[in-house]
Amino acid sequence: MIAKTLLLLFSLASVSLAETPLPPELSDYRLTPAPAPAVSLEKGDRLAICGDSITEQKMYSVLIETYLTACLPELEITCRQYGWSGEKADGFLARMDNDVLRFKPTVATSCYGMNDFRYVPFDEAIAAQYRKNQTEIAGKFKAAGSRYVLGSSGIIDSVPHWVKSAKGTKKDLNLSLSKFRNIALEVAEAEKVGFADVYRPMLIADFHAKSINETFQISGKDGVHPGWAGHAIMAYAFLRALGVDGDLGTITFDDAKGVASATGGHEIVSAEKGTITVRSTRLPFAPGSGAADSDASLRAGMALVPFDAELNRFTLKVADPKAASYKVTWGTSSKIFTADQLNAGINLAAEFHDNPLVAPFKLIQDAIAAKQAYETKQIKGMVHGKEGKADMEATFERTEAERAKLVAKLAETVRPAEHIISIEAN
Repeated sequence: MIAKTLLLLFSLASVSLAETPLPPELSDYRLTPAPAPAVSLEKGDRLAICGDSITEQKMYSVLIETYLTACLPELEITCRQYGWSGEKADGFLARMDNDVLRFKPTVATSCYGMNDFRYVPFDEAIAAQYRKNQTEIAGKFKAAGSRYVLGSSGIIDSVPHWVKSAKGTKKDLNLSLSKFRNIALEVAEAEKVGFADVYRPMLIADFHAKSINETFQISGKDGVHPGWAGHAIMAYAFLRALGVDGDLGTITFDDAKGVASATGGHEIVSAEKGTITVRSTRLPFAPGSGAADSDASLRAGMALVPFDAELNRFTLKVADPKAASYKVTWGTSSKIFTADQLNAGINLAAEFHDNPLVAPFKLIQDAIAAKQAYETKQIKGMVHGKEGKADMEATFERTEAERAKLVAKLAETVRPAEHIISIEAN
């Protein structure tokens, strides 16, 4: 039930959450307006995804890399994730040169603040240290020639029981995190780097989700580490900050002439009597339907933000329609649309969750998950383990050879996919 309600309320949204006023119930949260994206991706970019245990979960980082690999393969972007459980900004500063900058990233994201605010009501001295460390991180990335997106932390859903020094109520801590979010934005503007507003969409999504189901936790079962729903929102925030425009191509069928055309990484193989065979090098973001009643669901998170509207537009249009309505079939699913809807264009990615491109998309996502799992093992277990202490450079050389095998396996999954769209007058 919650899945359908979430989709109704949010997935059809056309206005960015950055432009949506906070509900009156959240008036205590004073969030400085975020700027438009200041960073854009370029062909051949090397992206470093940095952060604490939430990054080390390898969920939003996998979603970002999967999006860039499956949806925008022509950019040939490579990624590495550098999540480290329990890390604060100062800890990352101490290992930036050794772990990250040696690989010469051309673009980088970070997500710190959750550990930095120490799970206490806002403290000026703690905040000052966070500002200092974030400023230094920005400076180091800029000096290394990396375009940098400074991400805020998200929210919490409960006071973490495992942090013995935690103080205050859940609202006290979220208000503190909101101020740390504003500090991150101030640093980004002062240093002229990008900013990813993770906090605001998570705050709004959590409010609306709880209005439907009060047990829904954007920040996961433990209140801090999100499940797939929360990570979908995080990926949304970072992809927007990286300047992704979300136009993944258009298929146009001219009903009067019986011919089809395609743009944006798609090629028409054949079109006969409304049955269109398409070869796609770009895939839409297609994780399947999943268990959307759960806060662990990727689709539920995508429904809580305008993910499909802003980042995942795979459009089907019918030009010069002759009928009042049409049945569109993609894979095993069919839906009826009016001529006006199809003439304006429908978003196939939003309308057909279980579509023929789910399977090739999953192959890419699984290969990326395996690679990122090794990247954690490489840095935390080996480079900073006994092997690295004995011979750091030799450890990097050996582990890079192992990682290269996983990169090659990932490359094998990125291939054109053929699928059929059928358009029939209703």
